[in-house]
Amino acid sequence: MAVAKVKSVALSVSHKCRNILAAGWEAHLNTVKADNKGSKNEIYTSRVHYMIHKGTPYLIVPENDMHNINIIIDERGSLAVFSPIRGRVASLLKPSKEHEAASKASYGVSAILSSAGATCRSRSEGLLSLLSEESSYNILKFDIGSCVYIDFNGSSHNIELDSFEAPKADLLMPFSAKLVDGINQNDSRRRALVMFCFAYFNVIARSAVMLSIDHHGFDVLAKVPQGDILTNPQYHWKEFRFTFKEPAKDAEDFCRMLVGLEEEGLQTVKSCSGYG
Repeated sequence: MAVAKVKSVALSVSHKCRNILAAGWEAHLNTVKADNKGSKNEIYTSRVHYMIHKGTPYLIVPENDMHNINIIIDERGSLAVFSPIRGRVASLLKPSKEHEAASKASYGVSAILSSAGATCRSRSEGLLSLLSEESSYNILKFDIGSCVYIDFNGSSHNIELDSFEAPKADLLMPFSAKLVDGINQNDSRRRALVMFCFAYFNVIARSAVMLSIDHHGFDVLAKVPQGDILTNPQYHWKEFRFTFKEPAKDAEDFCRMLVGLEEEGLQTVKSCSGYG
């Protein structure tokens, strides 16, 4: 049975970056504008798709996009990948297998995935929509020279590339956005997140949402009292980390552990109320 550690250690910034890359499939590419006369010292930005192969990002750039000309004159560029609140694609050869895995998932997993909003797609669904377009693309290898993580407060954290572990083939992160959105769209799951805060952190939250998931656990953003709730009933948003005792191998495993935490949390609440 999975157990959440009350005094959980937050994920390292490097680990968070790896999770974002592994779960994502869309990014904003920035290159230096150029023509046959050279660099213009201006930045051109557009949204592109990407995948990860053996730890290296490969960009899927439309054939008529200006980036293709810009990089011939000036190879410099930057890639902005956003937190996987919308999950995506990392390998050309796995989308059909991921789609099959989702369709064959147990009721618990499929119920959460189906609760996700219509605009929230898994990486396999994103790639399938890309293939359905009548467009041509170039595949560009993106060599990472530096990496910066920007947290939810807007603070920047430089990542040492020596400590950065590249994403690998994954059976959970491709579904992370749909799992997060499915949980947040479900009232009973949202109430369970509020219960988690009380059962494992002894905090009474007014509301809570799933912020992110990974193999080792998940992060919850909860609206909790700030100071003495009786004399100063003010609330603020605070992040809580819940860590599994053992890593979840895939979406099925993650949901099983999540349900296990709900059962244990309910027992804790019953014990505190005298009904256990």
